[in-house]
Amino acid sequence: MLEPQSRSIDLPGVELSADLRLPANTRALVIFVHGSGSGRASPRNQYVADVLARRGLGSLLFDLLTASEQRMDNLTGELRFNIPLLARRLINVIDWVGREPEVRALRIGLFGASTGAAAALVAAAARADAVAAVVSRGGRTDLAGPALVRVKAPTLQIVGAQDPLVFELNCQSRRALRCQQALEVVAGATHLFEEPGTLEEVARLAGDWFEKYLLASNPSAGCLPPHTPNG
Repeated sequence: MLEPQSRSIDLPGVELSADLRLPANTRALVIFVHGSGSGRASPRNQYVADVLARRGLGSLLFDLLTASEQRMDNLTGELRFNIPLLARRLINVIDWVGREPEVRALRIGLFGASTGAAAALVAAAARADAVAAVVSRGGRTDLAGPALVRVKAPTLQIVGAQDPLVFELNCQSRRALRCQQALEVVAGATHLFEEPGTLEEVARLAGDWFEKYLLASNPSAGCLPPHTPNG
């Protein structure tokens, strides 16, 4: 297991805590965007980050909210669904990565879970020149709204077979997206992928996607011709 380095990310008006993993000779960095009520210590995201590290992929896990904001959100649940706020934080972190000597040369991918997946897609649309791939785990990608049609980064949505609501919402997002994309359904998995072997499958699928679009010399990425969504 690669031990993360603690980082403090100074952004306009806010300071966020982060964990950075940089395996030897890494050529890409995956920024994790945690979901509702979670944080950088999410055991599921930590597990996926460790698996990616074994593939030579760096990772940055950070808290979208400050400690005081998190306490308020634990009581009200409001900030976790404030997609514009979460996306703005993520965009600022992407810009921060672009300024940091240690990581600025790395290609960037985004791994979003739950509401964090919506923030990831909004940020990918806003920073199309910086974000090269997106993966959603049980994501509320539908909450990205109008930004979906502007996403250019190849996007993989992973959903559990026993998570019918999110599956349907991911299907709606799939019809709206105009980029290279895929929807993978993990057999036997519920929303949090707590069933034996299901999180391992998420990590495998995510690793394959990021290797294809972040590490390949000439990844077959990019937008597909516009189409008219069905339904």
